[in-house]
Amino acid sequence: MSKIALISSKLDLASLNIRSNLISNCNFQKIGSKFDGNEILELKIKENVINIYLINEKLIHAENIDKKIDADYFIFISKHVSKENTPAFTVHPIGNWGKADYGGKDLTLCPSSALLLKSMFLGLLKSGKERNDFQITMEATHHGPFLEKPVLFIEIGSTEKEWNDPINGKIISDAITGAIGNLDFDNKNNIDDLKNGDAQKTAIGIGGTHYCNNFIKIIQRNDIAFSHICPKHMLGSFNKEILEEALRKTKEKVDFAVLDWKGLGKEKRKIIYLLDKVGLKYERNDVLLKN
Repeated sequence: MSKIALISSKLDLASLNIRSNLISNCNFQKIGSKFDGNEILELKIKENVINIYLINEKLIHAENIDKKIDADYFIFISKHVSKENTPAFTVHPIGNWGKADYGGKDLTLCPSSALLLKSMFLGLLKSGKERNDFQITMEATHHGPFLEKPVLFIEIGSTEKEWNDPINGKIISDAITGAIGNLDFDNKNNIDDLKNGDAQKTAIGIGGTHYCNNFIKIIQRNDIAFSHICPKHMLGSFNKEILEEALRKTKEKVDFAVLDWKGLGKEKRKIIYLLDKVGLKYERNDVLLKN
């Protein structure tokens, strides 16, 4: 049995929308306990227990919340903001490849589960398929808060119109409950809707854009799941220590790195040198996408 904590914030419109849909569409029950002065709700799906926690501060400021809540996995339900205001559903691991401008710690990653991340992304694709005007994407690792348990953010973007739309809240709600219901957290062979039901190889992604389009193609076409992704614009601060941290803070054993070959730019030689130093094999995205 796994315990999953869903973290919602009173200061986040999309978060409240998702929480409301989870409560309306699933049989969550009050358990008689409170967190941050707010009721805790509980739902059992197969062998997993999901609790919803409502906090009174911004999600990215909920540092070390895993020290206050007994759970194996943490999912933050959140708004997404972009410069282009693109309607979007997103999911991503968290941590900082460089300076911690939005919560967390400088040059510090949080634990990530590649299987949970992939299952949640596929859940978004499934539940959001009717939203043709929305971008459904996985983002590179970024921002806080700092936790020491596997964690991800799942989000609605990118303006108040999308944050408040109850249809969008239901799409995220369905993605979460569907993904958790489909996933055996201790078995790499068991995620519904994956290619051929194959066991998943675990990878870290290096290079490319923040929205990691090439890595998204790979997880849709291959039996590969990503834990952490470092985009091209953060490769300047990428070093042996943070590479080792990405490996150490992946719940599953990392099989190899996937390199966005063109998206490495001038950092190709450095990245390959670092991978050799830690003894991690790598695959090129362009080769994987040819197969």
